[in-house]
Amino acid sequence: MWIRWVKEVRLSVIMTDTSLPFEVRHSPIQGFGGYATRPIAAGTRIIEYAGERLTPEAAEARYPDVSGERHHTYLFAIDDEVVVDAAVDGNEARFLNHSCAPNCDAVIDDGRIWIDAIHEIEVGEELVYDYAYILPERHTPAAKKRFPCGCGAITCRGTILAKKR
Repeated sequence: MWIRWVKEVRLSVIMTDTSLPFEVRHSPIQGFGGYATRPIAAGTRIIEYAGERLTPEAAEARYPDVSGERHHTYLFAIDDEVVVDAAVDGNEARFLNHSCAPNCDAVIDDGRIWIDAIHEIEVGEELVYDYAYILPERHTPAAKKRFPCGCGAITCRGTILAKKR
């Protein structure tokens, strides 16, 4: 009960940050999502994806992939040397969900991750970007099952994994 209360308090703080052009609330895609509170123009830099900076090895040790279990973390790799863990010292960007039909894009600029609007976003629209998660191994049906997508887009590929080239 206490843990649930702490999470609710933290979320209420997040939802009241009026400097952002979005608020965090429940999402049909996954858990919570970010919803535009005012129109957002294409090309707008919305928020930095913030959190603790780790090495890939430290991130893997913290959140090891377990075969057969659904993958879920707030990790975002900047490059081969730095991973951002938004679960530690992160901000509202960690609540933006994946979609196979995104209206935002994650842009790495000077060692920082930014979420930018890629087209006009209307009030009430959920802010989403393509996680394009890449596994070093083959994207088997079992791997895709561990990384499901619930975006509901007509173009949904059924997984947050990027298409292998």
